[in-house]
Order: sequence, then C-alpha cells, then structure tokens
Amino acid sequence: MGRDKTRYLYLAVIVAVAAGVAVGLLWPEFAKALKPIGDGFVNLIKMMISPIIFCTIVLGIGSVRQVARVGRVGGLALGYFLVMSTVALAVGLVVGNLIHPGAGLDLAGVPQYKGTGEPANTTDFLLHIIPATLFSSVTSGSVLQTLLVALLVGFALQGMPGGARVLHAVELLQRLVFRVLAMIMWVAPLGAFGAIAAVVGATGWKALAGLAQIMAGFYATCLIFVLVVLGLLLRFVTGLSIFKLLRYLGREFLLILSTSSSESALPRLIAKMEHAGVSKAVVGITVPTGYSFNLDGTAIYLTMASLFIADALNQPLSVSQQVSLLLFMIVASKGAAGVAGAGLATLAGGLQAHRPSLADGVGLIVGIDRFMSEARALTNFAGNSVATLLVGAWSGELDRSRAHAVLDGEHPFDEATMLDPSEPAPDQPPSDGPSVDEAPARHRDPGSPADTTRHP
Repeated sequence: MGRDKTRYLYLAVIVAVAAGVAVGLLWPEFAKALKPIGDGFVNLIKMMISPIIFCTIVLGIGSVRQVARVGRVGGLALGYFLVMSTVALAVGLVVGNLIHPGAGLDLAGVPQYKGTGEPANTTDFLLHIIPATLFSSVTSGSVLQTLLVALLVGFALQGMPGGARVLHAVELLQRLVFRVLAMIMWVAPLGAFGAIAAVVGATGWKALAGLAQIMAGFYATCLIFVLVVLGLLLRFVTGLSIFKLLRYLGREFLLILSTSSSESALPRLIAKMEHAGVSKAVVGITVPTGYSFNLDGTAIYLTMASLFIADALNQPLSVSQQVSLLLFMIVASKGAAGVAGAGLATLAGGLQAHRPSLADGVGLIVGIDRFMSEARALTNFAGNSVATLLVGAWSGELDRSRAHAVLDGEHPFDEATMLDPSEPAPDQPPSDGPSVDEAPARHRDPGSPADTTRHP
C-alpha cells in the first residue's frame, strides 16, 4: 500500500505541474497571484529543517561510533564515504558552474522573491552561530545554530553512560519528525502548482527552459558520475564491470524507480552483495552505513540546485561561498537519506545557513524535485553497491572469482530463497554499545516507502 500511495502522489505532482504551467501561460497575472500557495508549502518545508538536521546529525555521530568499533573495515568504509561525498558535491558544483541553468530566469526583479536579512560581517556571522540557549537552537530557525548544538550533543552522548538510551529517544523523535514530513509532502502537488504557476506567469517560457536545463544537466551528471567515476574506480580496484553490476541489480533499480527511494531496496542489496561474494561482515557494516553517509546523487542535487536558485535570483554564489556550502552539505546531506522531502529540506537548510535571501527560492525547485528524486535515488543506490564491492576488495573480504561469475550470470540470484535480514522491534531500546548489525533498523523509517517494502 505504501508504494501505491507514493505513486499516487507522484502522479498528482505531475498533474499539478502541468496545470501550473498552463495557468502561467494562459493567465499570467492570475498565476502570479498564486505564489502564496507555493510560499506556504516552502514555509512548511523550512519548518522541518531544524528538527531534521538535529535528529539526523545526533544519530549520525552515534553510527560513526558504532562503525568505528569494528576497526579496519569501518575505517575504510567511512573514509571512502567521506571522499566520495566530497567528490560528488564537487562534481555538482563544477557542472552547475559550467551550464548556469538558472542564469536566464532573472527573477531578482520579481516582487514576490525578496530575501531576508543576513549578518553584516564575519564577526556577527560567527557570533550568530552560538544560540541563546541549548534548546532555542532548534526553535530559532537558524540552521547553523542547530548544527552546532547537534554536533555537541552527539559527541557528548558518545562518552555518556546510558547514551544509547538517549540515542533511542532521539531516534523515536526522528521517526515522528519524518512522519510529519511525510504528511507535509502530500501537500506537494498544491505547492508545486502555485510555485510553477507564479514562476511561469512572471517569466513565460524562460522558466520552463531553465527548469528543463537543470533537469537534463542533473540526469546527465548522475549518469556520468556512475558510469565514469564509479565505473573506472570499480574496474581499477576489482576488475569488475559497472555495466554488469547495473544489470545484476536491475530488479532493484526498477523497485527504486517505482518508489523514488533507495531505501526500498536495502534488504535486497544486502542479500545480493553477499551472493556476489562480499563477506557478511563487510556487507553488514558498509550497506546500512552507506545509506546515511554515502549519498552521491543527493550530493550532486544539493549543489546543482543551490547554484540554479542563486543564478535564477541574480545572486550568484562566490567561490568562497560555494566552498563553504560544499563543506556544510557534506555534513547536512547525511540527513537526506531515504525520506521523501528530506532532500528538499536539506537544500533549504543549506541556503538558509549561507544565503538566507536564497531560501525562498526553493519554491522554484518544488515543481521538479519529484522528477529529480528518481535520479538521486538510483545514483545513491549505485554508489552504495560499488562502495560495498570496493570495501570488500580493500579489506580482503571479496571473493573475486565468485563476483565475476555472478555478474557474468553463471550463478543467478535465487529470488525464492532471498532472506530479509531480521531486525529488533523498533520500540525496544538498544543496549549501550549496539552492534553494527542493528544499523539497518535505524534507516528504515516507518514514514518512508522502505517501511512497507521489506519483502521483494
């Protein structure tokens, strides 16, 4: 039922975007008056930024602690995830600077798009990061304040007796937050209609051309990243073909395409990587951790969408601001895993933290975000499958001959005997020092499509 509902939402967004375009072209003045509808949806998304970032960063630091305990394999996985996330973000920045997809929109003069105030100088900016109180950081609307407190809380919990119980409480809070976000996403068709109608009414066909350009550029960038960057790395380290790997995971890609979430294929990826010759220990560490720390498609999306909004509003980001944004996204993107709308909230959070005047421009992306989510999810999944094989090879836990045989079709995967990894009941608090095998449970949120797709 979860997948069916998600599909209905997808179709509703498509219809809403088409209707918004038609209204914008036929009745431009009326369409521009619809902008408050899009603004309302963007405000709902912005409302969720602080709680999402707080919960996911605190839990993310807890996961790092768990993975670090397993030694060499955990270190290899975390090091690889950090490097590849940075590479993906950098690729998004480079492509965004080359194609400038929003440069022709010229929305800066449109009265509806006005920025909010920004700190006057560097000193004010740094002092603004420190919240008035520990708890006001989550309610003030300042993303950097939330990030600072989340980091402090996460590190404090690592050495705290009984810290795992607090982490469990934060996990329950995260599930509540994601359920609220899932409810908000059902208003996405209405928000997309208002946002697209207002933009098309103000700029005409230029808006459609700009949106089409960023979509095409994003899809092309993801394809190049998977086939060239990941493909060459996989061939160099393991000797395996990226094309054979993608064919081997074909059913999983179709499942992801229908749900727009790579979380839906997590159990199957675990089973198929073990079948391909990667040891159970490496798969148990790398796959669930990668679902939070190795989001290549999301990283590319965040940087390209940020540059698109900045160019569309005639407020281009300087090189230093782009580097600062990249560093922020390395951390904040860890909160965009597997939940519809989380990527949009993270994008709004990054803009709010670095250029508050650009945050309202997220409305420009609302209409096409759903179309881009498939490419994000597919790229994330491909990145995690490659990461598992690479970490297995580097740690000596990959049976290369079996991997070649499986990808060549000599040992087909038996769908009838696929095991869905068991997991503890979500409402049972973990003990102090949870094992890495418990990690997948944290990434299957009841509010996400993955919760209803445990079985193939």
